[in-house]
Amino acid sequence: MDTWKKVAIGAAAVIVVGGGTRAVGLWGGEKSAAKGTLNYSLPTDIQTLDISKNTDQYSNQIIGNSGSNLLRVDAKGKAIPDLAKSIKVSSDGLTYTAQLRSGLKWSDGSKLTAQDFVYSWQRIVDPKTASQYAYLASGVKNADEIVAGKEKVSKLGVTSKGNTVTFNLAHPMPHFEYLLTFSNFMPQKESFVAKQGKSYGTTSEKQLYSGPYTFKGWNGTNGTFELVKNKNYWDAKSVKTQTLTYQVVKKPETAVQLYKQGKLDEAPLTTELYSANKGSKDSVKVPEARTDYIEYNQTGTNKFLANTKIREALNLATNRAELVKEVTGGVSTAGIALVPTGLAKTASGKDLAQYVAPGYTYDKNKAAKLFAEGLKEIGETKATLTIEAASDQPANKVVVDYLQGSWQKDLPGLTINQKFVPFKQRLQDAQTQNFEILLTAWGGDYPEGSTFYDLFKNNGSYNDGKFINDAYTDAVNKAETKDALDQSDRDMDYKNAEAALFKNSNYSPLMFRAHYALQNSDVKGVVTNTTGLIQDFKYAYRK
Repeated sequence: MDTWKKVAIGAAAVIVVGGGTRAVGLWGGEKSAAKGTLNYSLPTDIQTLDISKNTDQYSNQIIGNSGSNLLRVDAKGKAIPDLAKSIKVSSDGLTYTAQLRSGLKWSDGSKLTAQDFVYSWQRIVDPKTASQYAYLASGVKNADEIVAGKEKVSKLGVTSKGNTVTFNLAHPMPHFEYLLTFSNFMPQKESFVAKQGKSYGTTSEKQLYSGPYTFKGWNGTNGTFELVKNKNYWDAKSVKTQTLTYQVVKKPETAVQLYKQGKLDEAPLTTELYSANKGSKDSVKVPEARTDYIEYNQTGTNKFLANTKIREALNLATNRAELVKEVTGGVSTAGIALVPTGLAKTASGKDLAQYVAPGYTYDKNKAAKLFAEGLKEIGETKATLTIEAASDQPANKVVVDYLQGSWQKDLPGLTINQKFVPFKQRLQDAQTQNFEILLTAWGGDYPEGSTFYDLFKNNGSYNDGKFINDAYTDAVNKAETKDALDQSDRDMDYKNAEAALFKNSNYSPLMFRAHYALQNSDVKGVVTNTTGLIQDFKYAYRK
């Protein structure tokens, strides 16, 4: 998922959050809220409740807690039955048969059926929906043909009969069970979607809910709202929290202040705030399966970035070790590949990121030489480029400042300008290639390499730079088809894909993110995932 988007199913690492020890008088503030209420914040506005169209982590936080899928990731990172009471997989890995629980209901009391799952899968691949996540269905029978407009939506290999949903795959998909936990494949009621039309998912009243909570109080633009226990959820007896209040708090300093006043149960810490609060027992390190990286516009509209030597020079002029020290105080780690450490392991047990790492290094002398050669190739003696980033995240400013200073110092003739826009605009600019250099991030949707390597396929919906790299695309396709059931070969395919990106300097990994947060130890049962639904509050409660 796009973090600051998404970072976003699965659980490469899963933590049941209890936080540190928080005494009543530790901060001089009051204890947080009543027993049946939890209080949390988001750092940026919700973008949508449209299940098929959502791509960002924070909208996903609401969708994932107010919705359910056939399976749900538990506290051990395993995909276990939720709306399905059982799922059977054929010996060849090509057929998944899900049996729904009896008596399932939507939040309005209407019947939730197997056909609601079929419709949701059909809707996400329908070209009319224009979902950026349609590619996740690739591997399901006829999905690619439907997305390309070459086959009818009704031909998708997802069908229902009675209380049973059947998935027919074109080839084995090792991560498929995690797609059955993913929020973008949660059921949707066709008659409700049709009735709402273009208003579907634009407010909390324009959505139905199938999960532990319903969503209340969001008019599409406001910054305070609630998750309220869904009495019609099949497992409502396990939901101990009656109300979970949310407010959008864009300044981390404000969130920390509200936490210390007992008005929030969690507050993320920037590097500066961590330094000021690291003595607190409430300070907890939160792992993420997220990579921050640079994208270059390679459509040809910018002649500098169309030049491979100039892109390679920018990559070589990036001191990633120094960057993470300056920006995160060493909490995060230097990026060595597209896939982050901690997401998955190879067949031999090695961390996938370590295995595929192609050798990104800092070499200012080689960088300056290549930059000069690149300029000469296009008949220029100097260049001006602009880095765009989301203004909603304070750390972005530090990253851009660092890159601007180091690149201008190491690459004579280069001028770097800065452009900061709201996260929503940053998403739009990425999708329309309205940028030169883009600071972005991706968090895994499930604990397998394809959640990252699908991003940059030729003509892929998240290949924002629109580069063509046949060697990369062929390697990823091989991993997902011919080698789908052979993990060792699949590992090598990902290694070859990473090498192809490195050779062409198509992007630049910056860092693998982690952060600290203040967490109230009175709150128990929150399942925190490094991929997909970052915080699952189904079992959460106040002690």
